[in-house]
Amino acid sequence: MPEPDYRFTLANERTFLAWIRTALALIAGGVALMQLVPSFGIPGVKHGLSVVLVLLGGALATAAVRRWRQVQDAMCREADLPPSRLPAWLGLALLAVTVVLLILIVFEPNVP
Repeated sequence: MPEPDYRFTLANERTFLAWIRTALALIAGGVALMQLVPSFGIPGVKHGLSVVLVLLGGALATAAVRRWRQVQDAMCREADLPPSRLPAWLGLALLAVTVVLLILIVFEPNVP
């Protein structure tokens, strides 16, 4: 298997690192939500959202490794790059988290 041009390999690596930074931001957001944000007034919601963010970050990191490997293999075979649904799935997951947070913020019960 021929090695691809190093510029393409480095571009693939930079894309991988961008996904990893996004995964770390999601994990950090989950930790920050748990540690810094007061309770939403509904028991368990803060914990649940924190867990979702951390799990989403871990899943994204795993998917990033898989995607990096698929692209690297395709470049070595001189094949077309495989399509990716990763951006769409991440966008939908973040939309869901955003909707839940907005609902919680707007309809937060009055806690003395």
